[in-house]
Amino acid sequence: MFKALREMFSKASSEAKTKSIEDISEVAGDSGRRLKESVLDDLLRELELDLMQADVALPVAEEMVGHVRGQLAGKRIDRNFKIDEAVELAVKAAVRDVLSENSFSLSEKIKSKAPPYVIMFVGINGTGKTTVIAKLASRLQKHGLSCVLAAGDTFRAGAIEQLTIHADKLGCKIIKHQAGGDPAAVAYDAVDHAKARKRDIVLIDTAGRMQTNANLMDEMKKIKRVAKPDLVVFVGDSLAGSDAVEQAKRFDAAVGIDGVVLTKIDADAKGGAALSIAKAIGKPIIYVSYGQEYDEFRKFDADWMVARIFGDETKAGAEL
Repeated sequence: MFKALREMFSKASSEAKTKSIEDISEVAGDSGRRLKESVLDDLLRELELDLMQADVALPVAEEMVGHVRGQLAGKRIDRNFKIDEAVELAVKAAVRDVLSENSFSLSEKIKSKAPPYVIMFVGINGTGKTTVIAKLASRLQKHGLSCVLAAGDTFRAGAIEQLTIHADKLGCKIIKHQAGGDPAAVAYDAVDHAKARKRDIVLIDTAGRMQTNANLMDEMKKIKRVAKPDLVVFVGDSLAGSDAVEQAKRFDAAVGIDGVVLTKIDADAKGGAALSIAKAIGKPIIYVSYGQEYDEFRKFDADWMVARIFGDETKAGAEL
């Protein structure tokens, strides 16, 4: 991830070794030397291009570049100054700031109201939405919470079958109707079952035809009116880049998104989706998903993402 940025840091380091401190800095009164503005401008121009190539939306890239400029403009330097390290530290701080703007704790949300706690999942087909539901159900159960799954993607018989397989593996109750049925009725029945059987959590799957489909969005709105979810989660493909951002915006406009789960984070993604979605809709990234196993799923945190972007990934945690 952000391969272009790492190459830029390496290039800056190589170039710095061939230049003297006089080449990259200028005298700043009696206080020593400072980085030349022309050198900084060249670096930031290249940084902005690299961020955009990594699928970071332009407004986010511009904000990050502004952050880096603020960190380095007028910076006093000496002969031990390493320009590549300084830029990398500033970029890491900018990434962390963007990703830390919204914090979220599902465990606190669940504890804040009487059960059942209802979570509705939205997003287009192919992002791994059903698998995310199963992974979260597995994690919730490990924390002692009982779950009911609602097969609300009645548009595809395969989606109902897939969720049923997960429910059987996990030992969860699944509420489903025949393919082609009313998804809002499925969601209503799932919530009603959870109330009657005193279950803790309801996880509602939904259809994911193209986000531009007006009928789909009307369907999402109806499910939300009927099920009254406590949390609406957008599931986005981290490989989709700017498309994932547009999808998130459309679903947010239609039903209101409370949080995001990014999938396929283990693949060779450029990394911009996490930054752009977090900034574009102003909602927290709650979890990231990778692989097919139930435990290949972790709570999102900015420090972990920064470490992953810059090649220092840590192991997944099990916290809720």
